[in-house]
Amino acid sequence: MGKWTRRAFIASGTLVGGGLLVGVGVGVAIRPGHRTPELAKIVEATDEVLVNAWVKILPDNSIRVIVPHSEMGQGVHTALPMMLADEMDADWSTVSMEQAPAHQAYATFHLARHFILPGKVPGMVEDTLTGVFLKVSESMSLQITGGSYSVRSTGQLGMRTAGAAARELLINAAAEEWQVPASEIRAANSYLHHEASKRSEPFAAFAKVAASLKGPEQPTLKTPDQFKIMGQSVQRLDIPPKVDGSAVFGTDIDLPGMKYAAVKAAPVFGSTVVSIDSAAAEKMKGVIKIVNLDTGVGVIADSYWQARKALQSVLVTYTTSEANKLSTAGMFEQFEQDMDAAVANGEEQEDFAKGDARGTLAQSDNIVEAEYRVPFLAHATMEPMNCTAWVHDGQVELWAGLQNPLGTRDFIANKFGYETDKVNIHNVYLGGGFGRRARPDYPQQGVQLANALLGVPVKMIWSREEDVQQDHYRQAVMSRFKAALDESGTPISWENQFVDKHEPVEAPYIPYAIDNQFIHYTSSPTHVPFGAWRSVDHTHHAFFTESFIDELAVAAGKDPYHYRRELLAKEPRIRKVLDTAAKMAGWGKAMPARWGQGIALHSSFNTIVAQVVDIDMTSGTPRVDKVFCAADAGFVVTPDGFIAQMESGIVFGLTAVLYGEITLEKGAVVESNFHNYKMVRMDNSPDIEVEIINSGESLGGGGEPGTPPIAPAVTNAIFAVTGKRIRDLPVSKYDGTYEIS
Repeated sequence: MGKWTRRAFIASGTLVGGGLLVGVGVGVAIRPGHRTPELAKIVEATDEVLVNAWVKILPDNSIRVIVPHSEMGQGVHTALPMMLADEMDADWSTVSMEQAPAHQAYATFHLARHFILPGKVPGMVEDTLTGVFLKVSESMSLQITGGSYSVRSTGQLGMRTAGAAARELLINAAAEEWQVPASEIRAANSYLHHEASKRSEPFAAFAKVAASLKGPEQPTLKTPDQFKIMGQSVQRLDIPPKVDGSAVFGTDIDLPGMKYAAVKAAPVFGSTVVSIDSAAAEKMKGVIKIVNLDTGVGVIADSYWQARKALQSVLVTYTTSEANKLSTAGMFEQFEQDMDAAVANGEEQEDFAKGDARGTLAQSDNIVEAEYRVPFLAHATMEPMNCTAWVHDGQVELWAGLQNPLGTRDFIANKFGYETDKVNIHNVYLGGGFGRRARPDYPQQGVQLANALLGVPVKMIWSREEDVQQDHYRQAVMSRFKAALDESGTPISWENQFVDKHEPVEAPYIPYAIDNQFIHYTSSPTHVPFGAWRSVDHTHHAFFTESFIDELAVAAGKDPYHYRRELLAKEPRIRKVLDTAAKMAGWGKAMPARWGQGIALHSSFNTIVAQVVDIDMTSGTPRVDKVFCAADAGFVVTPDGFIAQMESGIVFGLTAVLYGEITLEKGAVVESNFHNYKMVRMDNSPDIEVEIINSGESLGGGGEPGTPPIAPAVTNAIFAVTGKRIRDLPVSKYDGTYEIS
């Protein structure tokens, strides 16, 4: 049996086993259009009226949208309120947002639903499935921001429904008071109008009555031609507080009597503390306590710098294991051996199969082969990991930027033996997430430290060194390809073997028309902890597949753009994105000496992205001058925000292709800070041009799809200039001749 994916696990328990279907029916839990007295007690303040789960109306007729997702710079605190406000016919200038609490009522069940059943379902089972996924998300404590799902799941299936339901409730309340048919009442700009009687009153006048009515199960949603807010570029709700300094991030938390902590974990993952010599540290000014964290040590002091200085004096010994011998070179040797053994023993873990790939390869005289490698990558978020914890009166309060606050609440409760209602999560702005802040390791350390100083808030901040060396990393991967070409150079067989598989499941799949395909993977675990990195498996598979398709074009003697285009004859939507990027870039244009272009295409998170890179190689070192990006996400709710996410994803991916590499020596991470884990900076960031294609297809994500194509676009451009094919990232490991330095 192959590795279980998250999707397979959830689906097996929900849909195949059927166990979670028992007792699930319509109205069993809170839905977007519903309000319950219990929920009102949690989120309703004085004079506020909770009309349904995700929208409140205030006495001044302003609208407050409750958002269950975390804001980490991606603009979700604006996009989701836009979707609700548009369906509600609210005045956007009066709309604000409120972070949903870490409570079961705000489990992101739409994400679970979309993750397992991404397509449409028959109307007759809609209510049953809604109930199922409510129970699934609640039982698994899902309140996740990630996977570029927020807009296309919670937004599309939840926020729009909540807004439309609120509008219908308000109209029904007005119809009851005015004694007129609801069909005659129109909502616009947070007012209700009845033309015949010339009545017009604000939403607030009917809020309390509306909240007492039963919400519609499936309210009527607008068609795109009726949108007034969605599809427009508006002022993001999170920008003003970030500009004026009022926005609160984890490192901004300041509580009365608060103490500070610095931590240092074992350099080799999996090691635990054997002994601690803290004598020197205990004598230092401001030091309050030295804490054994089991996998490391922490120092609590009056200030952070006192804690960090003292930490340097603490001597710790750790357990050792075979992991202490592992190096980067040894790890890739392990991958090679495991991959070879899997093929030799017939133990391939099938991922995707079509036709007879191996049979066709065996009969072909024109075979192209290639092997690619990518290293571990750290998240390197702008704001290092931090957590403020306060254990008092039999409860835990925790302040941090979290991608899964509800899951963190349950983790802390289970880890430390608290009832869940005794763990209070205060989720704040995230200074970058990219998957890193979905992990509970830093909140766990925060609570461990606070437990050592009961009754006193403790603010723990990781150093940048700790952040780089104690990450949950994008995995290192090796990928091998074989392809057979016919007389015209067209691929007729495609085989791909790679190490390990995570999410999303479709990451290694290709859009090109190749009749015979066999994609398989081999498990080869290491002691290095895995963490979802922006675009997860898409980030490396795009590099692999789009580099190899470029190699096939060269072997066929064809232009890389036109080669792809021919193989996409039956994929008009994807082809349009490719054509748009090529046109934007003036593909094939005359360029100065030692300049060139590279192209790449990849679909991820239901969004198709094509990119063309203009590269300058005159110095021998690649300088990415400009990136042309075409993207089709079906429909873009916030154009400015989407463009910003494409730009951000490109820069994030460019850092990885040019510099990104986490290496191991004696089981420990070598890199420690930005001097040896480099970032793309303003002075070497390229110009980026983005064109949005609104195809009208189902919504796609925006936060992650911009990242995957940039690596192959860059390396394909380097090949176009130098004739050297880069199959092992990052580019910085090569010298000016593009031989391994």
